[in-house]
Amino acid sequence: MHPLKLTLATLLLMTSHLHAAELPPPPDAEKKPHTVKAPHGAERSDEYYWLRDDKRQAKDVIAYLEAENAYADAVLAPLKPLQDALYEEIVGRIKQDDGSVPYRERGWWYYTRYETGQDYPIHARRKDVAGATTPSMLEASQAPDADEQVLLDVNALAKGKDYYNIGDWEVSQDNRLLAYAEDSNGRRQYTIRFKDLGSGELYPEQIPGVSANLVWADDNKTLFYVENDPETLLTVRVKKHVLGTPVSEDVVVYEEEDDSFYMGIGRTRDDRFICIGVQSTVSSETRCTPAADPGAFTVLAPRERDVEYDADHYDGRWVIHTNAPDEKGVPSPNFKLVTAPTGASSRKQWRDWVAHRDDVFIEGFELFDGFTAVAERSNALERIRVLRGDPGAADDDGEYVEADEPAYSMGLSVNSEPDAEWLRYSYTSLTTPATTYELNLRTGERRQLKQQPVLGYEPSKYVTERVWATARDGTKIPVSLVYRKGFKRNGEAAMLQYAYGSYGASMDPNFSVTTVSLLDRGMVYALAHIRGGQEMGRKWYDAGKLLAKKNTFTDFVDVTDDLVARGYAAKDRVAAYGGSAGGLLMGAIANMAPDKYRVILTQVPFVDVVTTMLDPSIPLTTNEYDEWGNPEQAEFYDYMLSYSPYDNLRRQDYPAMFVGTGLWDSQVQYWEPAKYVARLRDVDTGTQPVVFRTNMDAGHGGKSGRFRKYRELSEMYAFLIDQLGVDHAAR
Repeated sequence: MHPLKLTLATLLLMTSHLHAAELPPPPDAEKKPHTVKAPHGAERSDEYYWLRDDKRQAKDVIAYLEAENAYADAVLAPLKPLQDALYEEIVGRIKQDDGSVPYRERGWWYYTRYETGQDYPIHARRKDVAGATTPSMLEASQAPDADEQVLLDVNALAKGKDYYNIGDWEVSQDNRLLAYAEDSNGRRQYTIRFKDLGSGELYPEQIPGVSANLVWADDNKTLFYVENDPETLLTVRVKKHVLGTPVSEDVVVYEEEDDSFYMGIGRTRDDRFICIGVQSTVSSETRCTPAADPGAFTVLAPRERDVEYDADHYDGRWVIHTNAPDEKGVPSPNFKLVTAPTGASSRKQWRDWVAHRDDVFIEGFELFDGFTAVAERSNALERIRVLRGDPGAADDDGEYVEADEPAYSMGLSVNSEPDAEWLRYSYTSLTTPATTYELNLRTGERRQLKQQPVLGYEPSKYVTERVWATARDGTKIPVSLVYRKGFKRNGEAAMLQYAYGSYGASMDPNFSVTTVSLLDRGMVYALAHIRGGQEMGRKWYDAGKLLAKKNTFTDFVDVTDDLVARGYAAKDRVAAYGGSAGGLLMGAIANMAPDKYRVILTQVPFVDVVTTMLDPSIPLTTNEYDEWGNPEQAEFYDYMLSYSPYDNLRRQDYPAMFVGTGLWDSQVQYWEPAKYVARLRDVDTGTQPVVFRTNMDAGHGGKSGRFRKYRELSEMYAFLIDQLGVDHAAR
C-alpha cells in the first residue's frame, strides 16, 4: 500500500488548475504500528515513526514531504501576489552594496562586503595605512580597488550549490595563510580548507567532519580543530594538523568522554594561550596550552557540577566569568568576575573582583589596557559597564554606556585591539536599525561608525515601548512592543507575538527589516521575554526548564491575555510565532489554548520531545538532559510527556498553522514536524488550513544566501496576513 492515500502525481495534477475554493484534501499519511519503549517500562504508540529516515533517501518519506509541499503550493497559490509584494518590500529596504565596519588586527583592516545582486558576502582586507581612521576605512571597504585583498568570495564558492555556508575563518599569525570551514548541505558538518593569501592557491588537504571552530598556533603551520561524531554530530575531540602533512596523521590532543558536553577552541585576549573550552548545561571546564609552543593542555579549574566558568588572559593574569560559590558556599547564580594568577590550576586560587548581585546578571567582559568592559543585564535590558583600572582592583560602580529608548539591545562589538582607547559597541531597538558606536574612554567622545541602512524607512514613524504582563502565578513578564505611530489601543488590531524561552537564550528587542512590512499594515509586534530565557537573570532561566518548563508556555499565553485586555489586539486577531525550541512553545500553546490564537507560525519546531530525548544517537540529545530532563528517569518522562506537543494532540479545533522544516536539519530533525503535522491532520476538528513546508535543500537555519530566506519568510507572512484579515496593501 502506498503511504499516501492521495498520490503525489494526482495532487500535482489537481493543483495545476485549482482555485482557492477548490483545494484538494491534504495528504493523509499511512499509519504503521510502532511502539516506543522507555527503559523504565513505559510504552507509547507512534504510528508515524516510519517518517524517520536518517539518510533522507526513502522514497515513501520523500514522496510524503513532496506531497505536503505540493499541497502548500495549492493553499498558498492565491497569495502569490502578496508574497511577491512582501518580498519586494523587504529586499527593497536592503542596501545591496553594503559593508561591515572594518576592524584592525595585526596591521590589516578586515571587513565583509556585499555586491549588488549577489547573495553571499565577500570577506576581504586591506593593509593598514598610517593615520587611517575607521570611518575612512568603512568608506574604502564599500569602494574596492587594487589595494583590496579578497580572502573569500563566497558567491564564487557557492556557485552551483543549493546550499553553502562559511563557518569560522582564521588568518595565521604571520598574515599569510587562511583556514576556513565550509558547509554544503546545512547539516553543520564542516570541511576545513587552506588558502595561501599571497598566491590565492588552495592547499590540497581537506579536513572533513568537523565543527566550524579552528585556531592557528604561532608557528603558522599548525592548526587545531574540533572533530564531530559522524552520527550524533557531537564535538568529541580536538586534533592538531600540520600543514603539508596527511590528514590521516593528525594527532588527537584532547578527547571528551562525557557526551553531555559541547566543545570549542580559541585564543586568549593576549594571544599567549590556545584554550579548549567544554560546556554542558550546568558545568564547564577550560584547559590551555602556550600558543608559541603548544604541548599539553593544562586545566584551569577541574569541572564541577553546577559550576560554570569561562576565562580570558591578559596582562599576566586570568579573568574568569563564573557562577562558582564563594568560600562560604554562597551561590552566584547571576555570575561574577574573579581573577587568578597565570599558573592557576584550581578554584582555590581565584579571587573575587566584581561581586555577584541578585539584580544584575553578568553576561561577559572584554579586557583592555586600563579598563574593562562588562556586559550586564538588569531589569530585562542589556547594558555595558566600564570599570577603570587593572583587573583585580577594588570593584567600584564604574560608568554605564547610555541608551535613549525604553526597550533596546546593547552589546560589545568587535574590539580586536586591547590597547585601544576606543570601546566599540552595538545598539539597536525595535525601531532603531543596528548601529555601531565607539566610545573614547579617555575623552568621553562618542562617534557613530555605521547604522544599518534601511532604504525608505523612517524611524520617527514607529513607536516602541516596554510593558509588564502579569502571569497567572503573579510573576511580572517583560514585553517589548512596536507599532506604527498613530496606532489606537482600541482592541481591534492584529498582533504577532514572538518568543523563544529556552536554554537561557535572551530574545532582545532588535530591529528587523522584515517586521516593518507587518507594522506598515497596521499590525502590532510583541516580543515576550518569558521564563526559560535569561532576560531577568539566571533564576529566570531556572524557572523555565526541567520540571518548571510549563512556566514557559503559560507565560506566553498569559502575555497574550494581558495584551488583549489592554487593547493592543483583538482577541480573534492574535498570531503566535516561534522556531526550534520556540517551536516547542508553539506546539504546547496550540494544545493548551488553541482558542487564543487565530494562526500559529513555527519553523523547525522541536515537537516530539519524549521520543527524541530517549534516543542518544540524535544530535543534541545527551547534551540537553539538564535542559529538558532525562526521560530514562520516570519523573522526567512523565513530566515531558505531559507537555510534548506531538503526544498531546487531541480532538479539538486548532488554529491555522504554518509549519516549516529543513530536510537536512541537524538540530531538530525534519521528521519531528512531519510526524506532528500527520497526527495533527488526524485529530484537528477545525476548518482552518494547516500548511507544512519542507525545504529539501536546507538545514536548521533555512536556505543559505541573504535573499533566499526572504522568499521563505514572505510566503509565511502572506499566510499570516491573510489569516488575520489584515489589508494586503501596505500604508
